[in-house]
Amino acid sequence: MTPKEVAKCIVEALDEKSAKDIKVLKTEDLTVLANYFVICTATSTTHIKTLADAVEHALEAKGEPPRRREGYRDGGWVLIDFGCVVVHLFTQEIREFYNLERLWGDAEEVTLS
Repeated sequence: MTPKEVAKCIVEALDEKSAKDIKVLKTEDLTVLANYFVICTATSTTHIKTLADAVEHALEAKGEPPRRREGYRDGGWVLIDFGCVVVHLFTQEIREFYNLERLWGDAEEVTLS
């Protein structure tokens, strides 16, 4: 799968599980970390785990297992690294605190629908 296809699959999985305020930032020209960052808000820590599980299941079904996952047990922010795409799942408070959209303000926001 191309990085764009991976990001699109992630967005679809998040949308199916009612993630809020999904943003996709194209970061390939800004960092070697990933081609895309996908950022969204969950309504609770339980919702974050549901979203993380849905994303991992959707990508594993297409042969793209995550390289690593951080924060799953803590609950307020889960990061899932697929190599070319990094997924950030936040509660509202933590998303506002870290404000990744501002931090990566030079990244182009793209629509993958």
